Amino acid sequence: MIETLSAGRYRIERELGHGGMATVYLAHDEELGRPVAVKMLPEHLAVDDAFRARFVREARLAGRLSHPNIVRVYDAGDAEGRPFIVMEYVPGASLAEAGRLPVAGVVDLGVQACAGLQHAHDAGLVHRDVKPANLLVRDDGVLKIADFGIARAAESTRHTQAGTLLGTAAYVAPEQIAGADATPASDLYSLGAVLYELLTGQPPYSFSSLAELSAIQADGTIEPVSDVEPGVPHEVEAAVMHALARDPRFRPASAAELAQELGPAGAEQPTRPLPRSRTVNRPGRRGAIWLVAAIVAAAVAVALGLAKLGGGNDAGPPAAPQRVTPPAPASTAEQQARNLARWLRVHSGD
Repeated sequence: MIETLSAGRYRIERELGHGGMATVYLAHDEELGRPVAVKMLPEHLAVDDAFRARFVREARLAGRLSHPNIVRVYDAGDAEGRPFIVMEYVPGASLAEAGRLPVAGVVDLGVQACAGLQHAHDAGLVHRDVKPANLLVRDDGVLKIADFGIARAAESTRHTQAGTLLGTAAYVAPEQIAGADATPASDLYSLGAVLYELLTGQPPYSFSSLAELSAIQADGTIEPVSDVEPGVPHEVEAAVMHALARDPRFRPASAAELAQELGPAGAEQPTRPLPRSRTVNRPGRRGAIWLVAAIVAAAVAVALGLAKLGGGNDAGPPAAPQRVTPPAPASTAEQQARNLARWLRVHSGD
């Protein structure tokens, strides 16, 4: 086994998994001091020079993508004739191990996947192989789409058997099975198939061969989600079935549109406590006016009381009470405060 890559920069630690297309290793980036995942092509694919060149080129193209819901591609190279790519390491598990999930969890994962796909589609990249194994869920619940660019590279090699397609056939769009080019709508179909399975515990179609799958897809009949799992809300079922439309023209216009159908923008957002203010808020204009008015009223009452007390002298008849006029009116709270201060000076006897 190869122990280091890129002149010792990446040190291979252990195997994470393998399949027909590649073996994935956990490695350590000695230069940046972080764990990374290294995907290395098997020898039977590495012997094709054209495929090797295309694989590295597509991986580097995918490396331009930068989104929280897409596995980052850091580097690509060649080791002893075997091309490899260095990717972000995602501690967690893929949706291939998830089984049936609660509706709220499926909606959350679907919206995250849509966000990643929209970013890639806006950049002109189509995944072509959206399936549970390529949807990784980090330990904190963040979904990451893996293997952008690899599916496109594999489509160019003749090492795939005639009539087969890269990826798991249950998630492949009808137009791809028919041999047409994959489009963003194809990715939406594949995501719809994944969501269908997460909600119901089974794929949209049951088949024993690609020919049978093609015939079933031509018929276009899929058992509604609610027939399999009655507890799924109508809105969620409608969004998934929309993505699974046989004709790409009848699917959502974009991944962003599918995300809105799964989780409308008006849905209630989590409640977050507001931060405590460290500054004292000044009262607004109306509050200040009411405060001034209250002070004026109190001052008038005090002045009237003092006037009455001042008349309680036995030396002679009580003096006629003086008329106390209120402070002059003003159009602003600040002016009213100044008028009040002036009024208090006049009537305080100073």
